[in-house]
Amino acid sequence: MEMAAIAVVGCHLCSDLAEVTGDLGALDSSGFWAVAIDFHGQAVCARFNSVRPARPWRGRPWKGLPADTWTSSLNRDGFTTRVSAIREMIAAGDVYQVNLTRRLSAPLVHPNTDIAALGAALAEGNPAPYAAVLRLPEHGVHIASASPERFLVRNGSWVESSPIKGTAADPRGLTPKDQAENLMIVDLVRNDLGRVCEYGTVSVPALFSLEAHPGLVHLVSTVRGKLAPNRGWSELIDATFPPGSVTGAPKPAALDVIAALETQPRGVYCGAVGWVDADRKQGDLNVAIRTLWLEGEHLHLGTGGGITYDSDPEDEWQETELKAKRLLAVATGEHIPL
Repeated sequence: MEMAAIAVVGCHLCSDLAEVTGDLGALDSSGFWAVAIDFHGQAVCARFNSVRPARPWRGRPWKGLPADTWTSSLNRDGFTTRVSAIREMIAAGDVYQVNLTRRLSAPLVHPNTDIAALGAALAEGNPAPYAAVLRLPEHGVHIASASPERFLVRNGSWVESSPIKGTAADPRGLTPKDQAENLMIVDLVRNDLGRVCEYGTVSVPALFSLEAHPGLVHLVSTVRGKLAPNRGWSELIDATFPPGSVTGAPKPAALDVIAALETQPRGVYCGAVGWVDADRKQGDLNVAIRTLWLEGEHLHLGTGGGITYDSDPEDEWQETELKAKRLLAVATGEHIPL
């Protein structure tokens, strides 16, 4: 059965694909676009002719993958060893913080696996404020995101970013280390937005807000600014991508460490997925965490966390397990009450 191109982004259901481009400049032209940018900056911008309110899924149900078929790009020893290595780099002054991740993968066992069915299962089993589904079969794009994190929202010339740093099973598990981690990334995001926003307009209207999500809590801050004249989506994304919360500080040094220590490319994980209404100069992109995607006859899921000098390697491993727990349950067809 041939699957048509669709996107469910924000509260929008998009169909009747008009065009696909990798040029971010198209987002300042016209029309309604679904957008996916992988961690390495490769963009897919899909313009749809039909955009209407999203409705409950009426397609085929998601068939889970066996729980015992999942593998990790880094096992416990590999991950904790790398956490220790990052701590040594921080002690040497090479970097302040690095986001370290691993990829979980399972082979597909059902023919015509539909990422939209998984997206619907995530909406029920792990609802998220910045959820997104993008299915472009002819372009090899199959993404289901249950992201709790906003990368960029734009309304006219005003933009905001809301980085998450600090995760625990409940508020009692959050520590001063989480606040320090959050503050470092807020400063990084302020600097990123300052590159394309009018001088004096960048502010932090919310710092260390507590947000509850299925199975865990996060510390979230918000950074806001007004785009300078003649700055659009292309310049905004160029200045702020990849998101600071999933790289580290300073960002260039953190990216070098990520490239050296992670054993597989991140793909769309830790990139961005969302929508842009070019006619209204509005849009909302998530940070593509809690995100699953189809690639190479496998279903993939990324999980990770920010490493500082105060990080305990075993605790960091357990945080990656916590973040992946509900998503793996959904992907395997298990039902966990909210």
